Amino acid sequence: MFDYNEKPELNITPLVDVMLVLLAILMVTAPVLEYEENINLPTGSRSQTAMQTQKLDILIDKNRVVKVEKNSYNIKEFADSFVMLTQDRNKDIYIYIKADKTLQYEDIIYVLKTVKEAGFSKVSLITDG
Repeated sequence: MFDYNEKPELNITPLVDVMLVLLAILMVTAPVLEYEENINLPTGSRSQTAMQTQKLDILIDKNRVVKVEKNSYNIKEFADSFVMLTQDRNKDIYIYIKADKTLQYEDIIYVLKTVKEAGFSKVSLITDG
């Protein structure tokens, strides 16, 4: 029969086994779940002087007129004109986009997307301060 005076034993072996399996799964999947944004960080040294790099400035004023070098384009005509203007250029130059703060976000992203689709990868949005 059942002895009421006997104290039950606590068997934690299955619990430890399950926890070790879960720990192993976590250790294997944790590096895979890591999100990584690829960015090009500048390298610098105090002993080297800054080199003069090629750059292209794009200015967008509050009237939605895009100025590239000495040329001015309406924002609707910018995509085709920019591709034609830069088709023979080095795609490794720096592009700086300066836009008026009263512009809609959509207009700035349109210009940024156009520059990226033209093959330029080093594009920066310039802000004040």
